[in-house]
Formats: sequence, C-alpha cells, structure tokens
Amino acid sequence: MNATAPLPLANPDLEKDGFFVIENLLTPDEVEVYRAIYNHYLNGSIDTGHLRSDLGGHEEKKDKKKENVTQIMWPSALLPVLREMPFHVKALERARAILGDDMALDFDMLIDKAPGTDTPTPWHQDAAYWVSLPDKRAISIWLALDEATLDNGCMWYGPGTHLQPLRAHQPAGKGGGALCCEGSEDEAVPVPLRAGSAVAHTGGTLHYSRGNSTDGHRRAFIVNFRPEAMIRLEREKGFDHGLKDNKREVRNDSAQ
Repeated sequence: MNATAPLPLANPDLEKDGFFVIENLLTPDEVEVYRAIYNHYLNGSIDTGHLRSDLGGHEEKKDKKKENVTQIMWPSALLPVLREMPFHVKALERARAILGDDMALDFDMLIDKAPGTDTPTPWHQDAAYWVSLPDKRAISIWLALDEATLDNGCMWYGPGTHLQPLRAHQPAGKGGGALCCEGSEDEAVPVPLRAGSAVAHTGGTLHYSRGNSTDGHRRAFIVNFRPEAMIRLEREKGFDHGLKDNKREVRNDSAQ
C-alpha cells in the first residue's frame, strides 16, 4: 500500500484531522423541507429502483419488512431540482473555498438508520470504494437532518487517519452490506450534530457509526465533490458511484 499523498487543504482542521464540523449549514425551515422530500424517498413515493439498498446487509434484519440501514444513491438524479437547493449550493461553495474552484458534484446519497434497527456502519474509508485517481482532492459533506447522537448513530472519525496509508478493506459480510476495515472507537472521536449541521471529511478519513437504538430516525444526506477533470476520468473508467450498477466492492488498489 502506498501512503496517501497530502492534500492542499485550506481548512486547518481538515488538514490536521481529516474532518471538521459545519454548524447550522441549513436553517430549521430548510431542514423541514428536506425532511419532507427525504420521506418521499423512504416511503417509495419516489421510485428509487436499484439505487436503494441495505448498507447494513452484513447483519441479520431485526424487522424483515425494512432495511437495517437504508442507502439511496443519487437522489439528485431522481430529483434534479435538489442540485439547485440550499444544501447542494452551500456545500459546493464550501468545497470550492477549501479545495479549489474546479470542485464539482461527483455524487450524492441518503443514509437512514430507522428506529430500533441498531445496526452499526462498519469502520471504513470512503476512498476504498473509489477508483484510484491522480488528483486525490475530494470532500464529503455529511448533513444531519435529525439530531445525530451516540444513541442513534452519529459519526465517529479517526483524527489524522487520512494522512496514513489506506487500510485493507473487504466486504463486511455475505448479505451485500458495506465494506469494512480494521478500526476501533479507541482511535476515534464521536461527532454529535444538531439537525441542520454537517461534518466534512476526506476520502481517506477512517469513520464509522453505531446503530440506532432510539425510537426516531437518523436521516443523513451526503454530497461529495472532486475536481471536474477527475469526475470525467472516473466516468471514462466506467465508474459512476452506483448510478448504473450499485455494487459495493474495493476499487482502490491501495485498499486491497
């Protein structure tokens, strides 16, 4: 495995730790609008087809009628107006301010932990899912649409892990769930968030979340940005983050 090359980051916390919090990215009124839209995806009013899957498929379902961790890729492909709404617009402004004016939307996704599902998202680094690219600049912005707490599955991050080599990844289980790597809470810190706040992280930052043991949802909306030239290169390589084929496998040579 090769060491991850340092990124030209304009945010000191992102540079040092690999993540930072963005308080109050959305207003309470904006959060309510997004919650209503989000629920249309969850209840099937918006047909998601192959873009919907169970990110928690590595664990047996406690309720056979619902996913452990619902993941919906490319919500903006199904509802393009999302790209013109406050979250995408504000997040892109942040990404360009930090990593450069050539940053553009690479993909987006929804991840919901339903009440009482109590299924953790395994330790992983997002870059393990991605094809290797010469320009490593990339940033994901994870927006909480419900208060994210220790009990419902807030994010945990390993400070400085983005400066280390990518860890070896493998499927978390036989049920079609997420990729995973070695990691523990002892090397990480939890990041609780108020609804409307977000956390930004790099593709190499180690992270995970506990399950949701509460009686409320933990809805998250994630957008990812990288240089336009690298997005074109990804697509030329046939990689589109699940738009055509939502399979989870290790694609980055450094994570094998």
